[in-house]
Amino acid sequence: MSQVRIHNFAISLDGFGTGDGQAIDTPFGHAGERLHEWMFGTRFWQEMGGKTGGSEGADHAFAQRHGQNFGAEIMGAGKFGPPGWQDDADWKGWWGPNPPFHSPVFVLTHRPRASIEMEGGTTFHFLDATPSEALEQARQAANGQDVRIGGGVTIVRDFVAEGLVDHLHLVQVPIVLGRGVRVWDGLPALEETFDIEATSTPSGVTHLTFTAKSG
Repeated sequence: MSQVRIHNFAISLDGFGTGDGQAIDTPFGHAGERLHEWMFGTRFWQEMGGKTGGSEGADHAFAQRHGQNFGAEIMGAGKFGPPGWQDDADWKGWWGPNPPFHSPVFVLTHRPRASIEMEGGTTFHFLDATPSEALEQARQAANGQDVRIGGGVTIVRDFVAEGLVDHLHLVQVPIVLGRGVRVWDGLPALEETFDIEATSTPSGVTHLTFTAKSG
């Protein structure tokens, strides 16, 4: 069976995956871009922007796994748009006419709308569904490939809490946010169900990989 994976999900030292005060001009609230600066210098990021160059060290090696062998993505309403996007019939996400997913994307929202077909193979489908129900649809759409859980924080928590995640990659960034939405709330004793490895890199971040234990 295809795997369910989370990659490149950055958190602060105090466990926040996004800051407080999300809005259309501040997608990550008061955190700004500080959670993701580790990635900007990598070859993976440069190639995502159609450029060349960038570092090819451990940060790049972890980051590039984000795009390997995925056939569908599941994301929450907070990743698709700022608070209130459901009231804007023209809102089609943050990513312009050619989003970077190039696959079916299932957006979990209590106010679903008609699917939106974008350039480059991305189609946004809007579901009012439980994690397991959404995963069943995403697996069918992925056609044997893996399913990526794209965030935000609440979606990551919900899928991990229900035991639906096979591989979780968190990037702990050396900043303290103090407020926002925390990944760890309601997820006690993950070490009992996951094998956990930590890899620190010269950029100052620590890559935490959680692999579901067999059996």
